[in-house]
Amino acid sequence: MFSGLSALVVENVTDQGGAIRLSARTRHEAVPCPKCGTPTARVHGFHERTVADLPVDGRRVVVSVRVRRLVCPVLACPRQTFREQVPGLPERYQRRTTRLAGQLGHVVKELAGRASAHLSRCLVVAISRSTALRMLMRLPLPALRVPRVLGVDDFALKRRHRYASILIDAETGERIDVLADRSAATLERWLREHPGVEIVCRDGSGAYGEAVRRALPDAVQVSDRWHIWKNLCDKTLAEVRSHSSCWATVNPPRPGGVRELTTRERWHQVHDLLGKGVGILECARRLNLALNTVKRYARTREPEALRRAPRYRPTLVDPYRDHLRTRRAADPAVPVLQLFREIKERGYTGSLNLLYRYITQGRAEGDRPVITPRRFARLLLTRPDNLRDKDTELRRHLTAACPEIAELAHLIQEFAEILTPAIGNDAKLTEWITAVRGCDLPYLHGFVNGLELDRSAVDAGLTLPHHNGRTEGVNTRTKRIMRQIHGRAGFALLRHRILLR
Repeated sequence: MFSGLSALVVENVTDQGGAIRLSARTRHEAVPCPKCGTPTARVHGFHERTVADLPVDGRRVVVSVRVRRLVCPVLACPRQTFREQVPGLPERYQRRTTRLAGQLGHVVKELAGRASAHLSRCLVVAISRSTALRMLMRLPLPALRVPRVLGVDDFALKRRHRYASILIDAETGERIDVLADRSAATLERWLREHPGVEIVCRDGSGAYGEAVRRALPDAVQVSDRWHIWKNLCDKTLAEVRSHSSCWATVNPPRPGGVRELTTRERWHQVHDLLGKGVGILECARRLNLALNTVKRYARTREPEALRRAPRYRPTLVDPYRDHLRTRRAADPAVPVLQLFREIKERGYTGSLNLLYRYITQGRAEGDRPVITPRRFARLLLTRPDNLRDKDTELRRHLTAACPEIAELAHLIQEFAEILTPAIGNDAKLTEWITAVRGCDLPYLHGFVNGLELDRSAVDAGLTLPHHNGRTEGVNTRTKRIMRQIHGRAGFALLRHRILLR
């Protein structure tokens, strides 16, 4: 039960109800002097130390230890007397045994201050939140090691105001260091002070790229493939929105749609004012619209591009849409009750009210509502093997309505193939960029220009197996740590907890 106290001689064990008290003493053995190392067993006096140990049976364990003050036999030694230290028991000036301190160290490393103080009460070793923080900051950090492949990324200390940088070993995921900001000068100084990095994995940040070029001109920079694909997704959505007046005509709008009529009317109002030289801010004031709304209308060349699909859920009426369309085309004045009786005979199990709303919304006229640009972009960016049959058919139907979108879908598929690292992908990327420049896709041209600005890092990202995925994972866990200590800690504590993980 008290095997951790084997270095002592236990003389008495007392049950005090909520606690167990042990009386113990040190062994009568020679102890080396901490200064000169000469062993001695000559006793000068005794001292009592009271320390806490691991709880037993849900009760505190308090150990009263009688330790000796010994005399050094060397007259020239600067320490004439010293108090003996028992290995494995309390360190100097500590009131807890080493194993209890180690257990609490694991708790405070995971939960920091207030939460670890609450948990310690359940473990019958009550500590305050201030003590928990002091114990956490006393835990030694792992020795700093310079990795061969370094991953660097930023994370927000206060979104849109202050950011920090985290450095990890991109091969093992080990935390290396945390920098107080994301400036190029800070990263450059760290790289100069810790030489030995051969490969640096980063996102498209120009500051990180410039810092690596200045500090390590011979290092290989690898642009993260996820960020490259994310940039392509954003440009794809912009292209789809700019051509919505073309592909959206596949499904004509419902006649008399209030929202669509309002959108068209506002578009004409905004462009009429802009044509007269009225500024955007004045347009927002005159039309009583939000400034961002006016900007969105001003950027759109055709009102059809602002069309949004009504978001309808599947209903019990959907299987009888063809019959309703045929009957209403032959007799526009056919009563809804008559239609209800007819589809009831065909197996309809819904209510009359559901059918009435279905017809009132105009869902019986069109084959399906117009999809949103975001959903269409997702269809273009999803691997074809992962699409359902109806989504594949919808993608083919909409793509065939616009030559530019058909060309965009082909280019996306080609780029997705070279996104898997392989030798020769840099040459394929050159061919892909040439094909893009020959198309009438201005947003995709902007994406290509961004690739050219960081071409060497992009080539390395498409040919080498290294990536920044582990750094993003560390950032995700860092956000959890920040939520635990939100508003109650500074950068020093946050850095300490990140590096202890």
